[in-house]
Amino acid sequence: MTRRLPSAPPLLPGLDYVRPLGSGGFADVFLYQQDMPRRQVAVKVLPANERDPDLLRMFNAEADVLAHLSAHPAIVTVYQAGISADGRPYIVMEYCPGSLAQRYRIERMPIAEVMAIAVRLAGALESAHRAGLIHRDIKPSNILITTFGSAVLADFGISSTLARSADAEVLAMSIPWSAPEVIAELTGGTVESEIWSLGATVYSLLAGHSPFERREKGQNTRELMRRRIARATFVPIPRPDVPDALQQVLATAMARDADRRYRSAAEFGEAVRAVQLSEGLAPTPLEVPAAEWTPASAGVDFADASARGPVRSHLEYEGRRNPAPLEPTARRYDEDTSVTTPPPPRRLVWPWVVGGSVALAGLVAGGVALWMGLH
Repeated sequence: MTRRLPSAPPLLPGLDYVRPLGSGGFADVFLYQQDMPRRQVAVKVLPANERDPDLLRMFNAEADVLAHLSAHPAIVTVYQAGISADGRPYIVMEYCPGSLAQRYRIERMPIAEVMAIAVRLAGALESAHRAGLIHRDIKPSNILITTFGSAVLADFGISSTLARSADAEVLAMSIPWSAPEVIAELTGGTVESEIWSLGATVYSLLAGHSPFERREKGQNTRELMRRRIARATFVPIPRPDVPDALQQVLATAMARDADRRYRSAAEFGEAVRAVQLSEGLAPTPLEVPAAEWTPASAGVDFADASARGPVRSHLEYEGRRNPAPLEPTARRYDEDTSVTTPPPPRRLVWPWVVGGSVALAGLVAGGVALWMGLH
């Protein structure tokens, strides 16, 4: 499939374009400098003239899901969203300078670091699941690294709700990290399939390749990968420093039968924490919502394909003519009357002042002459 060229970066108020960051299947990401408060931000934007309702729906869902969950320390933070001056929806997010898209393929990642990432992501997914949401696209390229070196989960563009009916389900998958039941198109995503994808992602970070990938040329076509995943025979990671207990955790997470997997992302995270403890490492905190936590906003509407957000993202010339008052008797205190109200006609006062002065002088002179004549 031919890759499309990235669209031009939009003009956004308070943001100065710096450079492109990447281009995906349906959106582009650019680096901007925010003026106030001053910081670098990533802006995800739909291509120009994009009116596909499915793309708008996914874009809206991602903005809403991120706003719903981005308080979690392992989920990328969203700052704002809106519509650019040329009509394109955009999302302003935390800028993360790194990702795990290629790192695991070019270097052997330390076991301790990978286990810490696994626990952090387990906490992020558990938080999403408790909010009734699933990610549906967990893979190394969707794990970003913040400026503080922490791993965060990103790209909720194909996320969905656990309560969505089967007849409204949209299938979405990244084959190397998708569960057998997703590959077979039996489900669009469940908690159990998320646990599979998380296990497959952690496996990839440790092995340097996806779980069912082969080194031989021509052995990694979509159809061959589908067949291997459908059989789902777990092959231990060929790396001697991976603890047997961690191999067993991944084998459980990636069991072909969904009922044999961990029942929750939190359970998976606790299993990894137990391995950390057995290896003499400090367990990574499993950050999940408190028992009394409730979502601060309304539920996410995954059917919303409207263009939402502030539409006017540039300043237009405003005429000086007063708008009509909202009510005939209402006084408008927000108008600049010194500009919009014409001044009253200027009255010429000085001729009357001069004329009055002359008349007064004549009266005084006449009075003096009369007084002198009498004396």
